[in-house]
Amino acid sequence: MNVKPSIAGIVLVASALVAATPATAHHSFVIFDRTKEVTLVGVVKGFGWVNPHSWIQVEVRNEAGGVAVWGVEMNSPNSLVRYGWKSTIIKPGDRVTVVVNPIRTGENSGHLVSITLPNGQVLTEGPRIL
Repeated sequence: MNVKPSIAGIVLVASALVAATPATAHHSFVIFDRTKEVTLVGVVKGFGWVNPHSWIQVEVRNEAGGVAVWGVEMNSPNSLVRYGWKSTIIKPGDRVTVVVNPIRTGENSGHLVSITLPNGQVLTEGPRIL
């Protein structure tokens, strides 16, 4: 029996293979220095419970007495709920302590390691894979 594949058949098989491949990440964490940790003590300015990455903005007093706003990137809400997060767990005005792996460019940005909430609860994104 001589079977000749059709274009539609090839597209169908290719689509199935792509759909079966897990999408582990859409960018690398190499932009963050995972060998360093910076501790931020400040007040939450904003909290985004959004895909593909949730985020927190934290106002931190700097050495000059001014306020620096730090952007903290996190995993998706789907991942965070597995480790105790809720969309209402952080509110603007909350005083928090956040530990981040800083971005390599030196900007006020980092990837979440942990956050200590006003009630003392510590949240992470789960196990760290280096």
